[in-house]
Amino acid sequence: MMHNREDGMNTLITSGFSRIPLADEAFLLKGFLLGEDREILAEVSDLSREAPFRHMVTPGGYSMSVSMTNCGPRGWVTDRQGYRYDTCDPLSGRPWPAMSPRFLRLAEAAAGASGFAGFKPDACLINRYVPGAKLSLHQDKDELDFSQPIVSFSLGLPATFEFGGLTRKAPVTPWQLEHGDVVVWGGSSRLRYHSVRPLKKGTHPLLGDYRINMTFRCAG
Repeated sequence: MMHNREDGMNTLITSGFSRIPLADEAFLLKGFLLGEDREILAEVSDLSREAPFRHMVTPGGYSMSVSMTNCGPRGWVTDRQGYRYDTCDPLSGRPWPAMSPRFLRLAEAAAGASGFAGFKPDACLINRYVPGAKLSLHQDKDELDFSQPIVSFSLGLPATFEFGGLTRKAPVTPWQLEHGDVVVWGGSSRLRYHSVRPLKKGTHPLLGDYRINMTFRCAG
């Protein structure tokens, strides 16, 4: 069963968005980005001209179906040498584009609305999905500071986000993520496994047949 409803007393509705619990210390903020979505996408377009989207290669030699870029002091990269954060774009050798004040403000606000005050991300991984692209079940564990949450923006086509447990074999729960939604998880849920099912075909009025996901982290 797909989860996308608001479940009674467990759901907080405030300031034009609803906060839906996914697990302990993990929340879906429905519509949190609406009202600033166009500006966010314009800034993503600008920074992608400086640091283009690319299909990175895993240590095992597989090309990822999702194309990626980064902004902020650190950027997540993968190649034959492994998964890591780097201060420079390996394609250009230059520092990643700066994280805009808008991105930082919204990421901090989403974390605060989920009970994680004082969030100061130093990395933003930006994923671009086309129909069929997916993200396999994994943990976000390349960061040095697990006391800080993960804040994940969704824009464009809807996607099915699977949120699991602390082991790979734990059951996963599917959640429908729509344009403007934010997922925040930290604390006891910080190392939960999660994935994104293959993106279904569709057309979004702002992004066409794409989905953009922006994941803010404290890399170290």
